Amino acid sequence: MITVLRLGHRRGRDDRISTHVGLTARQWGADRIVYSGEKDTGILDSQRDIIDRWGGEVEIEYTENWKNVIRDFEGLSVHLTMYGEKINENIEDLKNEFGEAGDLLVVVGAEKVPRWAYTHVDYNISVGNQPHSEIAALAVFLDRIQEGEIKEEFEDAEIDVEPSEDQKLTREK
Repeated sequence: MITVLRLGHRRGRDDRISTHVGLTARQWGADRIVYSGEKDTGILDSQRDIIDRWGGEVEIEYTENWKNVIRDFEGLSVHLTMYGEKINENIEDLKNEFGEAGDLLVVVGAEKVPRWAYTHVDYNISVGNQPHSEIAALAVFLDRIQEGEIKEEFEDAEIDVEPSEDQKLTREK
């Protein structure tokens, strides 16, 4: 099971980014997405609408106490930060530990991430040591940890994409 924890969502400022964190997490196989920060029912409703139309079994929720999510998690916990250890130097260990644990918590921030998060996860990992998007970091990390496996089929989808060379094609199911 893969859980993605989005820290510090700010209503109005982070709407699009937080939505895209959820979309990326869903596409790359997350089973659960937890938002923290300012409560924003619009983000939750938007994510649930996507799941209803495009399918999948992803749980979407909000928590006021993100520390409990990290503290209570049983499995491998990874915080994605540009200040962390380089992914390429740790990916084999991470894959092995994920395989043994069976559960993975991926923490991504919005506002400045409190020091507490850095000291209460198993790894602080960077996909690059320069400023970059948490969306990109999440996609690269999930892709690497799952060895390129991307979720292509979603149960109960009402809409499906028909791949095309030159146009947008969808099918209503």
